[in-house]
Amino acid sequence: EDDFQFILCEGCRQESPNLKLLTCLHTLCLGCLTKNEPLGQCPVCCTAIPQANGIPDMDNLLFTNLQARLKIYKQMVDGVGLFCDNCRTAGEFWCSECFEFLCTKCFEAHQRYLRWESHRARRVTDIRAGAAKDFLEGIRRAGNLYCSNPAHKSQPVSIYCQRCEKALCCSCALLDNQHAPFRDIRSETQRRQEELSSMERELRRRRSGFEATYASLQGEAARLEEAQREMRELIRQRVEQLVRLIRREEEELVGLVEARQEQGRRELARELRHVEGVLRRMEAGERLVEKMSLYATEQEVMDMQPFIKASLQELQRLQVPVAGNQAEPFAECRARLQAL
Repeated sequence: EDDFQFILCEGCRQESPNLKLLTCLHTLCLGCLTKNEPLGQCPVCCTAIPQANGIPDMDNLLFTNLQARLKIYKQMVDGVGLFCDNCRTAGEFWCSECFEFLCTKCFEAHQRYLRWESHRARRVTDIRAGAAKDFLEGIRRAGNLYCSNPAHKSQPVSIYCQRCEKALCCSCALLDNQHAPFRDIRSETQRRQEELSSMERELRRRRSGFEATYASLQGEAARLEEAQREMRELIRQRVEQLVRLIRREEEELVGLVEARQEQGRRELARELRHVEGVLRRMEAGERLVEKMSLYATEQEVMDMQPFIKASLQELQRLQVPVAGNQAEPFAECRARLQAL
């Protein structure tokens, strides 16, 4: 189960049939998005959610479908509810194309009528003996793309129209002269996956700059805290030498230090949150592209790749902020203390 924790909601860490993919590439369920505070931003990295109601339009098809497939695998492993979907007798086979359990009799009919349509039915005992990754890989190999034309939804496709950027069946490609030029759908799927992988590699390269800035900002925050402690101690040592009449000056100086420290802390905290949010978006992008390459069917790649690509391009346009530009926070305090 540790291998598939990534398919859970990143808010409540629970399975959900309604997983949404945010532009920051984090995945949250509708429940977490509905009660999210503040509304309109990712609770993981604080990136704004473009939709006014705080609910993204993009479903995480990969994670949702993986949950459904793993439930079937768990059903086989547990041996619970294994009934033929046709006659409700004991199911001994499972077809990765039909997504149905079959008894021996129905399996024989299935093989006889569908053997030319690449349906892969395997024994439940064989699937149970294998790992979950092997089961998912078998489904991935068996998965087909279907025509984007609603009238031909059951038609498998092997053609990609570069003009309308859609998958087509042979009927659409031959009868509609608006579609051209064409490309093999396998090549297009591979090109999209390679494009995402290339962007992910570039993201890894750029990530080091953000990590360095994040570490530098953390060090700067620690130095700010140390400077605040040292200044307060120095103020106390000096003021204790003075008479009671200048106690008010001590209080003003301490208050000034607190105000400068709070101002500097807020500025650094804001920068840290920004850089941390970008890093989390990059981690989410790397993880999602990796899981797409491992588990996504071609349908999922076709549906999700443009959305993920746009989010990765937005990340690529971000500039690494320069750390270490904070002015000396206690200069005014030092000057007043010297005068005192």
